[in-house]
Amino acid sequence: MTADRSEGNPCALCARSLPLTFHHLIPRKNHRRSSFRRRFDITDMRSRGTWLCHDCHRAIHRLHDERTLGLRLNTLEALQADPAVQRHVSWAARQRRRPS
Repeated sequence: MTADRSEGNPCALCARSLPLTFHHLIPRKNHRRSSFRRRFDITDMRSRGTWLCHDCHRAIHRLHDERTLGLRLNTLEALQADPAVQRHVSWAARQRRRPS
């Protein structure tokens, strides 16, 4: 995990300042699959990720299965461009900010 988790950083999707969790852009469930090992280096699979608030992290995994996340939505830009994720982010940004 090469991302910086210093206090005060906002969620990479909704920009709320909440406690963050590390989201593997290529889900760990896929790391052993040969189709993913052919496409991605194991170090890249383990370190490629972003810091998200719990609400956004949970929503991403509720909206898409691990295979789709690993193959299609494996960059922050791809997540931000996904219509279902955009709907969640729009909703999340309107929510009251809970204290950290």
